[in-house]
Amino acid sequence: MRNFLLLLLGFLGWQHSTLKAQSWEFGGFAGTSFYFGELNTFFVPVNLGASLGIYMRRNFDGRICFRGGISYGHIWGTDADSKNAFEQARNLSFSSDIFEGSILMEFNFVPYRSRQRRLDKMICPYITAGASIFYYNPKTKYQDAWYELQPLGTEGQAPGEEYRLVQPAIILGGGLKMRLNKRGWSLNIEIGQRMLFTDYLDDVSGVYADTRLIEGYRGSQSSVAIDLADRSTEVEGIDTPIGEEGRQRGDSKRKDAFMMIGIGLSYNFRREVCPANQW
Repeated sequence: MRNFLLLLLGFLGWQHSTLKAQSWEFGGFAGTSFYFGELNTFFVPVNLGASLGIYMRRNFDGRICFRGGISYGHIWGTDADSKNAFEQARNLSFSSDIFEGSILMEFNFVPYRSRQRRLDKMICPYITAGASIFYYNPKTKYQDAWYELQPLGTEGQAPGEEYRLVQPAIILGGGLKMRLNKRGWSLNIEIGQRMLFTDYLDDVSGVYADTRLIEGYRGSQSSVAIDLADRSTEVEGIDTPIGEEGRQRGDSKRKDAFMMIGIGLSYNFRREVCPANQW
C-alpha cells in the first residue's frame, strides 16, 4: 500500500516542470457503495453503505483526462435478506470498510474544460477506466461482539494461507460533468464498478470445511471459527448444521465486485492565457 501511494503521488506530480494551471482539477465526492457476491447473488443495489473520496484530475485537450484518487466505501451483506431458501438457512453475514487508491483515464464525449473555451459544452458525459489497489477486512457480529473473519479461516484455510486483504481491481464507469460557473467549479456525478480478482470480499467462496480441520488450525479460536463457518443453527427451526464437509458454501467460479456512486464538486485551476479564448 505504501508503494502504491508513492506511485500515486508520482502520477499526480508528473510533468510538473511543464504544468499549466488550466490543466489541473481538484475535487471530492460523497455517495453510496454496495457489493455483489455470495450474499447478494441477484446483483441488485441493496444494503447500501456510505462512500466518499478526493481526486486530482489532469485535463489534456478537453477530451482526455487522467485522474488519481483516494476513496472510502462501506459494504455489507446478509443472508437474512435473501429470498433463496438455501441462503436463508446458510445465515451468513459480513461488513467491511474499503480503502482504495486508484489511477484512471477519462474520455469526454464532448469538449470540456479545454483551452478553446468557446468550444466547451456545459454538460459533458464521459466514460472512465483504470485500476486500483484496495484494502478490506470482512467482519461479522456474533454474540454481541465483532469478529474479523479472515484470521479465523472459516473455509478451512491453513494459517498463512488465508486470502489477502490488499487486492487489485479493474474499474469501469462513467458519469456526467456540469459546469457551474466561469471560475472553474463543476458538478460531477459518477458510477464506477470494481471488478475483482478475489471471491472473498464477503469471506464466502468455496465449500464447508471439516470442523476438525478448523479446530486443528485455529487452536484457542477454533470454537468461534467453527460457529462462524456454519451459522445455520441460529435460524429458527434448524437444529442440525447444514455445513457438511464439501457441501457448497459459495460460488468460487464468480468473483465478487463492488460499486461506488458519487456526486461531488471539483475546481479547475486555469491560467488566463489570451482574452480571445475567453467564454
